[in-house]
Amino acid sequence: MASTQEGNRVQWFVMRDLKRSNAKLPAYKLLREEQFEVFVPMKWELVNQNGIKVRRELPVFTDLLFVRATKEELDPIVEKTETLQYRFLRNCNRAPMTVRNEEMERFIFAVNSSDSPKYYLPEEITPDMYGRKIRIMGGRLDGYEGNLITKRGSRIKRILIELRGFFAVSIEVSPELFIQL
Repeated sequence: MASTQEGNRVQWFVMRDLKRSNAKLPAYKLLREEQFEVFVPMKWELVNQNGIKVRRELPVFTDLLFVRATKEELDPIVEKTETLQYRFLRNCNRAPMTVRNEEMERFIFAVNSSDSPKYYLPEEITPDMYGRKIRIMGGRLDGYEGNLITKRGSRIKRILIELRGFFAVSIEVSPELFIQL
């Protein structure tokens, strides 16, 4: 059981939503209605709606979401929502997974600064995808560090920013704004 101090600390909890991908009220929408700060990696897709193709924003990973709150605030909602669960650390006596506030906020800012983020699971990133290590100097992402993604034939430069243990995102960067480390 979490100590009182841990229960009162606002942090980013890693949660899972067991609802189907086509549910009308997925957990991230429910939690936003309850005034929680929620981050869900999203992508745009064309879906067929009554015979008409419609462009909709959908979660990249249907069961993964991040919620910024205290454990005391989240516990009642998790108890009353059967399909919402904490993700737990392995071999840690059912301690919920969390992400450091600074790390999560930097990641969210990077994702929101791009019009076309591309998400990768850890197993999708191969060693040959890693290009030069760079640091961005200037612009919205000033000070961010990461690896250039190398793709054959691509003129677009993309930097890989990781949320360790979960996934990574590649976002476009201007070649004028980065230096090689």
